[in-house]
Amino acid sequence: MKPSKYHNNKGLHNWLIYNIGDKFLEKYSKYYKGNLYDLGCGEAPYRKYFLQYADSYIGVDWTKTLHNSKADIVSNLNKKIELDDGVADTIISLSVMEHLCEPQIFLDESYRILKKGGVMMLQVPWQWWVHEAPHDYFRYTPYGLKYMFKKAGFKDVIIEAQTGFFTMWLLKINYFSSRFIRGPKVLKLLIKAILIPFWTINQLIAPILDKFDRNWEAESQGYCVIAKKI
Repeated sequence: MKPSKYHNNKGLHNWLIYNIGDKFLEKYSKYYKGNLYDLGCGEAPYRKYFLQYADSYIGVDWTKTLHNSKADIVSNLNKKIELDDGVADTIISLSVMEHLCEPQIFLDESYRILKKGGVMMLQVPWQWWVHEAPHDYFRYTPYGLKYMFKKAGFKDVIIEAQTGFFTMWLLKINYFSSRFIRGPKVLKLLIKAILIPFWTINQLIAPILDKFDRNWEAESQGYCVIAKKI
């Protein structure tokens, strides 16, 4: 079953971004093993998905999250994480680090709690609107990500762009246009009826247009990182 099947926020204007997320989560599934810790788990939507591969799933988050937190362990990810050294075989962190005011501490702590031979898989946005304000602090280039991961001690750092230029921009347009659905119920239905074909078509053609972009890293929606502790 695809990872997004476990997620309830998929909408008509943004299903493409969840399909992209599925692609990368499935691509890296060989790394999910042993004791898996989801740092910044929020509502833990992927718990069942990861348990298809890992022996255990432990969600970690703090109490100030805007989501209905389903964390197994409460800890502020901007500070020392309340876990012992070397407890994790795998660390997952999806769309979290942009919301941390101390991201280097977070990566340092992730390295500390990871076992030798363990892997961290992280995803962050790059060209994306401000969200969950005021707790939206940073955007990361692939060069910044590599620098920070290596500074924390990680090796074999691999960074992949999730989209090209066209998917990034068309998704931005979809999110922006969705804000025009307002007013009386009848008017909302009318606006939505006009926008749905537009959203559908551009999400279908965006991946095709991305093939013409030969430098995805320059204007991607976001990046995925795989890094090891050796």
